[in-house]
Amino acid sequence: MPKENTQPSRPPAPTGWRRAVARTPIALFRAGLGPLLGRRLLLLHHTGRLSGLDRRVVLEVVAYEPDTRTWTVASGFGTGADWYRNLRAQPKTVLQFGNRHHAVTSHFLTPEDGAAIMERYGARHPRTARRLCGFMRLPADGSPSALRHAGRAIPFVRLESAHTPDQTRER
Repeated sequence: MPKENTQPSRPPAPTGWRRAVARTPIALFRAGLGPLLGRRLLLLHHTGRLSGLDRRVVLEVVAYEPDTRTWTVASGFGTGADWYRNLRAQPKTVLQFGNRHHAVTSHFLTPEDGAAIMERYGARHPRTARRLCGFMRLPADGSPSALRHAGRAIPFVRLESAHTPDQTRER
């Protein structure tokens, strides 16, 4: 008897002009305009697991803890996203938040951690959470139970600074 696939089908990654538009924030970060993007986006540097080349992707910050310099991001394209797979292969990397660079280590969160994170995110950003769930083909009514369900299906990564806040300020 075939095993039923419980994972939702992920939307395809953008191609063509949609990909160019999606990558526009990378150019803004490179031009030193990262602060214009606020505290909702970061630029993640990662190394290609096969090519060894430097890669970059802009990700939405789902949660930011300034006291510990910890960022949580989600992989909207699932565990098959290149940046996610690259971090699995090499978890130590660098991110840019505003105009500051931070050495970080990636920690891959459990589905239950993801459920709690998504429920909190949905309370802070209800419209964005509903749109994200709809885009990912997950229940999109915005209820706490739907958000928890979505959070279990979305891979979350916590990026923890390699320096304590006091060390970072001294630089």
